[in-house]
Amino acid sequence: MRPAVIFIILTVMIDAMGIGLIIPVMPDLIAQVQSADLSRAALWGGVLATTFAVMQFLFSPLVGSLSDRFGRRPVLLTSLTVMALDYVLMALAGSIWLLLLGRVIGGISAATGATASAYMADITRPEKRAAAFGMIGAGFGAGFVLGPVAGGFLAEFGTRAPFWSAAVLAAGNVIFGWIVLRETVNTRSAAPLSWRRANPLGALRALGDLPGVSRLLLVYFLYHLAFAVYPSVWSYFGKAQFGWSPAMIGGSLALFGAAMAVVQGGLIRPVLHRFAERGTVLIGFVCSITTFGLIATVTWGSAILMLTPLAALAGVIPPALQALMSARVTPERQGALQGLLTSASALAMVVAPLVMTSVFAAFTSASTPVYFAGAPFVLSMILSVVALVLFRRVRINPAHVD
Repeated sequence: MRPAVIFIILTVMIDAMGIGLIIPVMPDLIAQVQSADLSRAALWGGVLATTFAVMQFLFSPLVGSLSDRFGRRPVLLTSLTVMALDYVLMALAGSIWLLLLGRVIGGISAATGATASAYMADITRPEKRAAAFGMIGAGFGAGFVLGPVAGGFLAEFGTRAPFWSAAVLAAGNVIFGWIVLRETVNTRSAAPLSWRRANPLGALRALGDLPGVSRLLLVYFLYHLAFAVYPSVWSYFGKAQFGWSPAMIGGSLALFGAAMAVVQGGLIRPVLHRFAERGTVLIGFVCSITTFGLIATVTWGSAILMLTPLAALAGVIPPALQALMSARVTPERQGALQGLLTSASALAMVVAPLVMTSVFAAFTSASTPVYFAGAPFVLSMILSVVALVLFRRVRINPAHVD
């Protein structure tokens, strides 16, 4: 594996780890800086998480477009440097407002995922891009698993220790990238930065004229909206449905993250070879719909854990969709496309927690006429069915770019 590819995978892994590292200490840290009880700390935690997602949604197209104009290398290294400094800020923060500022900066710097994907598209032949994007997904999955585990261990050394560790990881990757990363964009011939394409709505309009892209983008968004049921309500669902402890909930999420890493890092290649991108997306949605339906109705906790491999198979959907859209975009617009895809997934993370927790609360409150803790997963199943119907209506022709 080329050093530059290792750097790209490490970048998304550290991004995921950085988020997971701080999760275990956020309740205590917020309670400290606010002198608040747990319920109020949870409210502020929601504000911080939403702020992060909103910033990522707003700025990902801009960061992607900047990489189209000025190159992937400076954008990646600058974003990682800002990320490292942001973790230092949060490690030193003595007020909730500094933590909020840190999440604003963090959401912007976390747009490195868009440029990382654009870099992989630059160095990979179109027919190999789905597997390459799968490697990025595997890196994120590995970081999702390692982050909370490492964060829980580091929390033993204080609420600030995970932030310092995340800063060191990001800074170390900057040094590694400075050594191994080579530019893939010819900045001399690059088109001027278009501010119309550097915002989410403008980028969507600019890409909407390409055959099939706008509908594929909607399918991509619906997948992430449905998938976001896991981080949104899994802990509440596990406790309500099976009486799981926090350790059991964390372990089940780690198992899911590990299975996702295996699927996107290895299994996706033979699946793509056998079924191509269209068939891979169809298989992924069938697995997703089946899993959501079973999770909503199964009442045996061990059975849910046994469904993990089937649930993880839905992880083949994003890289296959990315490859289909990437093949319809010219090289000088790859960064803009990947930025828009990052915005789509970030928007899903803005919307999903509010929607999924509201559905869960409506069907588990003391006053509900029908108690049904699995209701959010039924909603995700419906969203997946809609996405599948939309996808089947997209004509998948040979790669076309204008």
